[in-house]
Amino acid sequence: MVSVRSVVDRVGPTLLHALQVPEESPAVGDVVIAEPGNSLAAGDLVLGVAITETADAAELVKHSAAKGAAAVLLKPPLAAKPSVKRAAKSADIALIEVRSATSWAQLVWLLRTVLDALADESDALEDGGGPGSGDLFRLADAVASVVDAPVTIEDTNSRVLAYSARQDLTDSARVSTIMGRRIPDDVLARFRSRGVFRELSRGRQTIFVPAQRDGTLPRLIVPIRMGGELLGSMWAVVAGPVSDERAAAFADAAPVVALHLLRRRAHTDSQRRVSAELLRAVLEGKASPRKAIAELDLSEEPHRVVVIEVSGGDGRDDEGLRLALLERISQGVGRRPVATELGGVLYAVVPDGDGWSELRAALEALPSSRKGGTPRAAAGSACEIGELATSRVQADEALSLLRAKLVPGRVVVFDEAWTALSLHRGATAASTAKVAELGPLGLLRAHDEAHESGYVDTLYQWLRYPGDPRAAAKELRIHPNTLRYRMRRLLDLVPLDLDDPDVRLALITQLVSLRWS
Repeated sequence: MVSVRSVVDRVGPTLLHALQVPEESPAVGDVVIAEPGNSLAAGDLVLGVAITETADAAELVKHSAAKGAAAVLLKPPLAAKPSVKRAAKSADIALIEVRSATSWAQLVWLLRTVLDALADESDALEDGGGPGSGDLFRLADAVASVVDAPVTIEDTNSRVLAYSARQDLTDSARVSTIMGRRIPDDVLARFRSRGVFRELSRGRQTIFVPAQRDGTLPRLIVPIRMGGELLGSMWAVVAGPVSDERAAAFADAAPVVALHLLRRRAHTDSQRRVSAELLRAVLEGKASPRKAIAELDLSEEPHRVVVIEVSGGDGRDDEGLRLALLERISQGVGRRPVATELGGVLYAVVPDGDGWSELRAALEALPSSRKGGTPRAAAGSACEIGELATSRVQADEALSLLRAKLVPGRVVVFDEAWTALSLHRGATAASTAKVAELGPLGLLRAHDEAHESGYVDTLYQWLRYPGDPRAAAKELRIHPNTLRYRMRRLLDLVPLDLDDPDVRLALITQLVSLRWS
């Protein structure tokens, strides 16, 4: 249970001051801005953003209490008005004063982040002590008290895992980092240009980065290592150069944080393995749809299976490339796709609609790998969770078209590639029946192999574009007169009645089996 008191304590007295908190109040569920038309629910933290009059503030308190809200948050002087305080006491609802200089927008994301952390902490306790992010937030607070500066704990991809209190005393770069849960790209580029990440990789104990011209305050950075492996880093926003004693105390906290990150990684890896096994079972049609929806956090709307193939050229680094690819395509996509590796390729399950369109755009925008591999992806049709095995088979079949270069581009969708699929299936069946070995086509194939005459391709394009030799010649990249000359020569070699529609159909069937199987 997340209480009002725990939220206020976590945010800290710099931003919030509890004027009244009942002994028994609803568990906090969400943050809601009090606006006309916004419905309130039990456990809401109600922000009186647009409230300017005392009477309106008192009325908001009464209305929120009637809806079962956990607390009302107001700025001075409204929060301390006697009539507002009396209304809160009478309605038995928590009343929290927001410091006047606090940005409402900043407070909204800060409260929601704190709620996420406290919920993780509660879940960990209920599950028997699994590592929640609440532990890491407490560590960040403890480290911040040691270095006497606001701190973030980040992983090796510059994503924020936890942060301490007092972030209101930092700069816009830190605010953007916490809001986006990672260092923004422009800020990252500035730190990279100063060699910060090179220093992190070299194992420096502490790194000091002076203030920058854009207003970014100085940073004291400590790498988090265990057994020579870089697990992440801690970033403190400081006023200026730090004494050796203070920097050493900051660095001394790194091993404790490293232990927590290792524990967190082990727990996450365990959960990822369980989820991956379940997803594999779903893709093979061996898992309950209800279990998949519950444990993989899937919605009940139609989903698509997307198969993604990437190769580094020599096959040795393919796994790393696939993991990096998943990380890259997840950036900018509203929700990270549920994904697993199976048979050397990556399978992702995404909701049809915005989820699929965002992932498709991310895949199509991917550059080729620097090692020569080009990512290819194919999507099955949209279907219910219980039919994802069918979508997976369709995605595999569509990918085979890309591998054989039977369709252009590097992203193909089963629904959209029906003509190529029809030709491929028909050609495969005809090839199995050895259709191409019937009649005189074998003579043309033998002549082409011996003389590189191109008669088989010429006949194929002639039949594809009946009565349009210019279009057929364009496909072959030759002059129309050259096309006509080749047709005369091949008909001299193999007499064919091309005026007979059945002859043309039989030849097309044979030629399609050669080209599309």
